[in-house]
Amino acid sequence: MSTDTWLASFPTAMAWAGSITGFAQALGLLWTVALLLCAATETREWIEALQVSRRKRVFHACTVNAAYRPKVSIHIPCYNEPPDMVRATLDALAALDYPSFEVLVIDNNTPDAAVWKPVRDHCRALGPRFRFFHVAPLTGFKAGALNYLLERTASDAELIAVIDSDYQVRKQWLKHLAPLFADPAIGLVQAPQDYRDHAASIFKYCCNAEYRGFFQIGMVVRNEHNAIIQHGTMTMIRRTVLDTLRWAAWCICEDAELGLRIIEHGFSTAYVSTSHGQGLTPDTFTDYKKQRHRWVYGAVQILKRHGAHLYRIRGSGLNVAQRYHFLAGWLPWLWEGCALPCHGFVLCWSVGISLLPGKLAPLPLWFSVPPVLLVTLRSTKTVHLYRRLAKADFKEALAAILAGLALQHTVAKAVLHGLATSNKPFLRTPKQTPKPCLAVAASEAGEESAMLGLFWLLLVAVWLNAQHMAIQAWAWLAMLAIQSVPYACALVMAYGSARTAERGHLPATSASADRASSQAEWLHSRSTIE
Repeated sequence: MSTDTWLASFPTAMAWAGSITGFAQALGLLWTVALLLCAATETREWIEALQVSRRKRVFHACTVNAAYRPKVSIHIPCYNEPPDMVRATLDALAALDYPSFEVLVIDNNTPDAAVWKPVRDHCRALGPRFRFFHVAPLTGFKAGALNYLLERTASDAELIAVIDSDYQVRKQWLKHLAPLFADPAIGLVQAPQDYRDHAASIFKYCCNAEYRGFFQIGMVVRNEHNAIIQHGTMTMIRRTVLDTLRWAAWCICEDAELGLRIIEHGFSTAYVSTSHGQGLTPDTFTDYKKQRHRWVYGAVQILKRHGAHLYRIRGSGLNVAQRYHFLAGWLPWLWEGCALPCHGFVLCWSVGISLLPGKLAPLPLWFSVPPVLLVTLRSTKTVHLYRRLAKADFKEALAAILAGLALQHTVAKAVLHGLATSNKPFLRTPKQTPKPCLAVAASEAGEESAMLGLFWLLLVAVWLNAQHMAIQAWAWLAMLAIQSVPYACALVMAYGSARTAERGHLPATSASADRASSQAEWLHSRSTIE
């Protein structure tokens, strides 16, 4: 049966088409309002980030001798980690320039004794300051392991420090940051995450560039309002605070959740923007996506559990600025979660436009133009702030944009999973994993590849009918092209994760050259942080 015959047999089809168009325009209005809200938040963050000279809450590392040297218990959770990597982490801790500390290592649930026994033996060789625990079974994932260590911490330890098993700390880490706790109001001191392998491949270079925006721009702004996000490594917590609050085993982002509760209980937090340790970036695009999925899913868990503190104006342990920064900081992720169903709607509507060009038309400009403007705003903001505050060049800013866009599909799925469920398991980020072949790399972005194909197929289909439509059709095409970019970026990142690049193939920037140093230089550096 031809299309004309089918339509002729259903005289109400046009009425249905009109009703569908009206419903779509109503949804489009909500979409536009959400976009404008997101754009307003992005603009405010941009302006606030540039107010460097007005910052009052700036914490500097202590570079002179201080009388306050509390004992620190350093906790390292491990699960199925490469023994050589963990041993290097322990060697860096053994070289710390600090009078009183202990190191507690816990391997929870690793089944292969050949993996955890070398770490145990190395702890024994390093002396009584280092204690090792292998516990199986142990529930609660990373939070359960950290609570286990907390119960076995030396009674005279005043501070608890946590680092990931791949982190090699600067020898002056504790000497420079522990004195900040001389202020009794301080409950948490956080140093940034940093990475020593960013020059290993183009993929790792892009990952590192994307991370820098959060630690060198976002966290600096949040610190001004005592609203930092605690991230599990390079963090120090007052012992009495942690004894009371403990790590939450229900949340797969137990670090960010604990940091929020510390603020809710009236304690001050401090962010020192100078790097005091370096770890390893994810080795594959799949690992990169798993890490981000965990962060986003955990954020949704926190938003659901801590709604009483985050949403209500009165009766909350958070002030207005703190609530704003926690909500605004997670708003881009929530927007991506809302955008994924909208992408599905755009694809379906494009099918209708292609098959029934005389019956269905692109929605008005107020639907298709805002997404294009938002992407332009975000990209311009990233380039400007990276060059102005992160001291990065244009290539590094573009690398950050590429990596961030590549994660949009993963972020959207994590938000929707977080809204629909509450007990997703903790997914660790493997380190030093074998590099995938190109075929495996392609499968790492399988969903993104399918979405990219759909967008481009429908872009061509709509374009073939564009000559019969008004200017809003061309705006619709621009929106389809923009919305396909994150999926294309995911393919680029998946391909890059499969190709280990030589250092000479990396973008040559003064910023990356300044940060690049060998492991030996890092471990034995005696320079003073300015």
